[in-house]
Amino acid sequence: MVERSFFHQVHDIFEGMVSGEIEGALRVTAHKRGLKVWFDEAVREHYEAQLVRFDGEPALEIGFHAEYPTVAENEALLGRLIEREPTWRPELGDEPVAGEFLGADRWRRISEIWDPPDPDDVDAAIEVAARLADYVTAIEPVRRSDRPGPSAVTPDRVRRT
Repeated sequence: MVERSFFHQVHDIFEGMVSGEIEGALRVTAHKRGLKVWFDEAVREHYEAQLVRFDGEPALEIGFHAEYPTVAENEALLGRLIEREPTWRPELGDEPVAGEFLGADRWRRISEIWDPPDPDDVDAAIEVAARLADYVTAIEPVRRSDRPGPSAVTPDRVRRT
């Protein structure tokens, strides 16, 4: 199991990477199983690096989550982000998957799965923080946008699970 201090290291490194990059009040909470990041009061739309079980095995998930109470709210937000995929995909690459949240079918995600980090490896903390920062700088401007742009993405081109 990853020690509590690992995600506190990630927190410190992450804040240094995104400081001044995105307008608004950055909110961060670290715990023994992960790090959660959101801006202002948008806690239901947030970024996480967290330990999960994927295909029955321990894993690290890094990415964006929509956690509204209803499928419709989460699907609407995910749809808007997918519509703007050409804006964020070049920065994030092919790894992110858009679809149902792992373990909660009403929530949605754009995230990727990694092997669990070594809690004693400072380089691992840097890598996790950097990847989480990638998600924030790529998706946050799109999430905040009130006007979705024209879609160059058709559903069969979107990598979803």
